[in-house]
Parts: sequence; C-alpha cells; structure tokens
Amino acid sequence: MNAPRLAAPVTGAARRFFTGVGLLLRGLALYVRSPGLMLLGIVPALISGALFVAAFVALAFFVDDLAELVTPFADDWSATPRNLVRVVAALAFLGLGGLLGVLTFTAVTLVIGDPFYEKISERVEERLGGTPGAVEVPFWSSLRRSLADSARLVAMSVLFGIPLFAAGFIPVVGQTVIPVIGAAVGGWLLALELVGAPFYRRGMRLPDRRSILKADRPTALGFGVAVFVCFLIPLGAVLVMPAAVAGATLLARRSLGQSIEEG
Repeated sequence: MNAPRLAAPVTGAARRFFTGVGLLLRGLALYVRSPGLMLLGIVPALISGALFVAAFVALAFFVDDLAELVTPFADDWSATPRNLVRVVAALAFLGLGGLLGVLTFTAVTLVIGDPFYEKISERVEERLGGTPGAVEVPFWSSLRRSLADSARLVAMSVLFGIPLFAAGFIPVVGQTVIPVIGAAVGGWLLALELVGAPFYRRGMRLPDRRSILKADRPTALGFGVAVFVCFLIPLGAVLVMPAAVAGATLLARRSLGQSIEEG
C-alpha cells in the first residue's frame, strides 16, 4: 500500500520536537484517566521488565570478566592504568547493555503484550472518533507482521548500537556526544516501533510509517526521545510503556493528518 506523503509543518524544529514530547504527556493523561487501560497495560510490561532486569543483572555480574576479555593488551600494564582501562570497558558494556535493553524492550514487550496494546490503541482511537481507513487484519497475520517488523527494528538497533559502543571508548566524546546520538537514534527507532499498531490497523507496514514519520521527523524524535529517556529510569519502561502506546496512537494520527482531539 502506498503511504500518503504529508508536507512537513512549517513551524520550527525545536517547537515540533517539544510537540512530540507533549504527545507522550497527552498519552499519559489518557492512560491514567482510564483504569481499564491501566490494567490492560501493566501485565505485559511487568513480564518483559522482569526478563530484562534479570538479563541486565547477569550482565553486571559478568561485566568484569567481559572487560578483561576485550582488554588482553592491558595484562602486562601496571595496576592503575590496567584497572582504569577495564573500568572504562566495563562501563561501555553496561552502557551498550542499557541501550540495547531500552531499544529491544519495546519490541519484546510489544510481542508479549500485542493483544493488550492493540486494545489500548483501539480504545484511544475510539475516544478520538474512530479509525479512518481501517482494514480488517486477522490476528495471526497481524502477529506475523509485527514479529517481522520488530525483528527488523532489533537488527537496526544492533547495527547502530555496535558503532556507538565502540565510539564510547573515545575520551570525552564517548561520554558526551555519543549519549546524545544514542538517545536520538534510540528515540527514532522507538517511535517507529510504537506507532506500529495504529498503522497496521490502516493496512500500513514499516516502510509506510517510516516515510510518513520522516515528513515531520522533529515531532517523531521528540516523542521517541522522551520515551527513551523515561525508559532509562529504573522501572520507567514498565510504567511508561502503556502511556507510550497511547501517545504513539496520537503521533500516528497527527502524522496522518487525523484529529487528536476528543469529541
């Protein structure tokens, strides 16, 4: 299906970025005002969150061994520089683990909670006047498409995550510029992932939503980066995920030129 191409708004990029941040806040407001949505949203996020916390704890337990594994050149150094380079390596591993965890948490949680989040997205659209251009998509067909698109996004996350991991070793730049780039890349990928349900409901796939969100990239980035930052907070991903799904529904409708006002 050919995606409609919308002209990017003429307002400034910074203003559009904060408009995207505001969509997450509006999604949160919609979510907390609906106890039924809260019950739907928390279960899959808790399951996925427990899995990812366990994986990160395991990484933290073995991180010293991993740091030694990637720094064999420091074996013959004196204690202070050897320990310093291995602390940097350990922090880089933890940073990469956190980045990949934030990025892949969305994909995994959406797979676990696909029926729950689909229902949240549907209810948000009902409150906004329904779904223009909706198509009937069988559950198993929708699940296969979701898995395929999620796998592609996970692959993209790894593709970007590896060079960012390597760049993290660069003094100063690795601790300042690289985290900002990581948040921007992570925010874009999260926005692409989270708008999946409302786009599927209209018969659109990953290439469609990518081209449509590009028409107003600052807004999509503002939303995605806000979600990314929330996901970095302990338990933030578990608590924010359902609101992020609601906010992503608003982002999808706005990107498609459809109403995001309750009426």
